[in-house]
Amino acid sequence: MKLVMMQRHVAILLYLTRKYKVPDHWYPQDLQARARVDEYLAWQHTTLRRNCLRALWHKAMFSVFLGEPVSPEMLAATLAELDVTLKILEDKFLQKNAFLSRPHISLADLVAITELMHPVGAGCQVFEGRPKLAAWRQRVEAAVGKILFQEAHETILNVKNFPPADPVIKQKLIPGILAMIQ
Repeated sequence: MKLVMMQRHVAILLYLTRKYKVPDHWYPQDLQARARVDEYLAWQHTTLRRNCLRALWHKAMFSVFLGEPVSPEMLAATLAELDVTLKILEDKFLQKNAFLSRPHISLADLVAITELMHPVGAGCQVFEGRPKLAAWRQRVEAAVGKILFQEAHETILNVKNFPPADPVIKQKLIPGILAMIQ
């Protein structure tokens, strides 16, 4: 069930590209270019998405929203996993290209930047010390427009300002959250 929920947003994006016949670069007709986008989309939901969500929850949301501590060992392990995933993102998918699907921005880039902004909102410096990834982020932001980029990530970038959860809601949310970030 959890995997189905994670893949649903990708299915919706693909549906929208077909229904509204968006510019080709978002989901290319060229089979090799499309295969690169598909490969990334198939990989991200069990790796980048998982590790970015875990970093968000372990570094910020458990303490801010739920008022629950996370052990330093758990946080260190989570951030180490995220670091490995970021290296794969750079080495396997981005390589020396401008965007994940090569010369043009695509759905792969939108999905990736959205995931990466989760740990950024929690205070993780995922782009620091990663000039290739930082340059890619700047290209994605420029491609979608700075104002739209900031607007799209405004909520997640202010996650540390969230109020604590109501105790009743907190008790209902914890099992689902723990299942989501395992």
